[in-house]
Amino acid sequence: MTAVQPTLRFVSAGEALTDLIRQENGYWLARAGGAPWNVARVMAGFGISSAFAGSVSRDNFGDEIAALSRKAGLDMRFLQQQDKPPLLAIVHETAPPRYYFIGADSADLAFDPQLLPRDWLRSAEWVHCGGISLAREPLCSRLIGLLDSAKAAGVRVSFDPNFRNLMTPAYDATLVRVAGLANVIKVSDEDLRGLFRTRDVQIALAQLKALNPQAVVMLTLGAEGAELHAHGKRLHQASPTVEVADSVGAGDASIGGLLYSLMSQPDAGWPAHLRRAVAAGTAACLQPGAAPPALATVETILATMEQPRTMN
Repeated sequence: MTAVQPTLRFVSAGEALTDLIRQENGYWLARAGGAPWNVARVMAGFGISSAFAGSVSRDNFGDEIAALSRKAGLDMRFLQQQDKPPLLAIVHETAPPRYYFIGADSADLAFDPQLLPRDWLRSAEWVHCGGISLAREPLCSRLIGLLDSAKAAGVRVSFDPNFRNLMTPAYDATLVRVAGLANVIKVSDEDLRGLFRTRDVQIALAQLKALNPQAVVMLTLGAEGAELHAHGKRLHQASPTVEVADSVGAGDASIGGLLYSLMSQPDAGWPAHLRRAVAAGTAACLQPGAAPPALATVETILATMEQPRTMN
């Protein structure tokens, strides 16, 4: 008997990949990842019926991503597997990070939006996109087409550029295009410096906001918390003090926390939405890797946090 699929509310589209991280002993650690895939798992862990729309290889790397997707409770109709090589991120130094990608004619590039379930846009409330998928053709054009369809259907769009070294000046037109579609944009201070090629975060932030003055922008600041820029208001939420195990995946958890708050308590107000985003990002730092934080952990952290403050 075929299981009944829950009504889909959230889709995150883009890349899932495997990080190969060089260890001090010369061995290599393989970790499944990819920012859009991480966000999908975060949302599913928070109880939102979610899917990752993307393509992975049909080998040990892709099979692991598929198995972890299934374990997370994602709608598996949106994950495609191809007889093509995997997308790999080779992280040969971690402090500071130095990396490159292996992915010529890899499985992620073969993603086909036409194979997604029919009428999925009727129930979807948010579509999230970002990461290096938007710096890789033909995947970029296909994803922008998917976002255009989502907007035309009244679905809201969130965007996390998640800057990587693939995003050269050739990426600028894509940044303008996708930012213009977004209802919510999440960036870190490091993202802004990379995307706008300046050390001045405030100048870069002003440039980003000018691309879409109507979009809500969340700026994550690491240990200093996050800011929310919404309709002329600027809020700052401090991060609670915790013992950090690993900051990998904190940004993905924070946008997940923001979107979960918007979907579960839409009338709570921007201060409450920002607090939950920072709590989710903080919760992700308590465990190694990009494993999604538990909602109970987020709620526990939330109870200890001060209120955000309004800034000029």
